[in-house]
Amino acid sequence: MKLSIVKSIRTNNFNDEHVMQKITGMWKEASERLPKHESIYGVYHEYQSDYKGDYTLSISVEDSNGESFIEIPSNDPYRIFKVDTTEQGIFNTWNSIWEQEEAGILNRAYSFDFEKYYPNGEIEIHIAIK
Repeated sequence: MKLSIVKSIRTNNFNDEHVMQKITGMWKEASERLPKHESIYGVYHEYQSDYKGDYTLSISVEDSNGESFIEIPSNDPYRIFKVDTTEQGIFNTWNSIWEQEEAGILNRAYSFDFEKYYPNGEIEIHIAIK
């Protein structure tokens, strides 16, 4: 799957005291350029190590007119998590993913993970697995 990058940041969930401001600011800035009737992706990539390390988050769309792209291999296996669309749904789902990883239930590949936001409001988190 080839996605056009709208905006990217580099951050860390645990060592960047401004992580939430960076992420919400990036989404707010990018939202002005995002299509209204297409799926939007939050792609996590360029992992330094695991979920405790640095990573890049790129807001992306399925558009071939962009200047920079992310190519997500179509044959990589993923575990898909449906997100409860309440206010804390994404945060709660990521916490569940990290808990499953810590418990040895989820063996992550740390290649490309992504949140997929559907036009109808549904959200899925796709986690690359080994």
